[in-house]
Amino acid sequence: MKRRRLGTRGPEVSAIGLGCMGMTIRYGEPNDEESVATVHRALEAGIDLINTADAYGQGRNEELVGRALRGRRDKAILTTKFGNIRNPDGSTAVNGKPAHVKEACEASLKRLGTDYIDLYCLHRVDPATPIEETVGAMADLVAAGKVRHIGLSEAGPQTLRRAHAVHPLACLETEYSLWSRDVEADILPACRELGIGFVAYSPLGRGFLTGAIRKAGDLIEADRRRAHPRFAEENIARNLKKIEVLEAVAREAQASPAQVALAWLLQQDDDIVPIPGTKRRTWLDANIAAVDLTLGTDALNRLSDAFPLGGTAGDRYPAGQMKRLGL
Repeated sequence: MKRRRLGTRGPEVSAIGLGCMGMTIRYGEPNDEESVATVHRALEAGIDLINTADAYGQGRNEELVGRALRGRRDKAILTTKFGNIRNPDGSTAVNGKPAHVKEACEASLKRLGTDYIDLYCLHRVDPATPIEETVGAMADLVAAGKVRHIGLSEAGPQTLRRAHAVHPLACLETEYSLWSRDVEADILPACRELGIGFVAYSPLGRGFLTGAIRKAGDLIEADRRRAHPRFAEENIARNLKKIEVLEAVAREAQASPAQVALAWLLQQDDDIVPIPGTKRRTWLDANIAAVDLTLGTDALNRLSDAFPLGGTAGDRYPAGQMKRLGL
């Protein structure tokens, strides 16, 4: 497995990681045993960046990942996130208060069955808490040996600069793919200016870039993507026109659309580490093959032209969640 470094001070990791959210969040039907086997297969193949969060399944995802890493902890660069909370009434909120930072870390360590976290990230920026206070508490965890590196998720350029001034950030984790290129405008440049690595989540557009989703009915009723604007029937129909170009390039490359989408992202720069999520070994093996797929200039340009920045129909999150992005 090829390797990349997260920023100038972060850890060296596999060229792609494994996103574990879908193992407990409804992206199709869950399967714990296959999910554990998928984590094991990833580690055997040299994928060591294993990504979870305390909000995924309200801690159940961390428990599952901890179970999968039992006896294999030394093979993983374990990433988890904190800050997204669920209130007693079922509503969601963000908590970046210093006291919560430390409480959340202790709870994650227990669920994961480990005494340290390689990369600890703030899931969303708390607008009610100065980022300096949140990152200061995260820095205390580094000093205590409970965390080795820290990062943010879905933060804007100014927040990155303020946070990085308190303690060096290893990475920013934010959505980036052919159909979500917003970060190219000012977020990626800010990361490169500061020497912060970039972890690209949902690099396959939550499955849309695989070409397998042609209509809303292809998703089970409980699938959370049904609440996302991009998966509304009218937007799927508009976005499928872009998939036709992706599928054409894939045929020419003798690869799958998903592999081509990952290859495009990997070739944008070597400071980008995609974390495609899957709970099945079959799809994991296909993702791994994308690391060695090289697209020519013509193919890269055709894809970039077909998926221009801001050209995807529909927002990437429901309205309430969109308000928490890029703070």
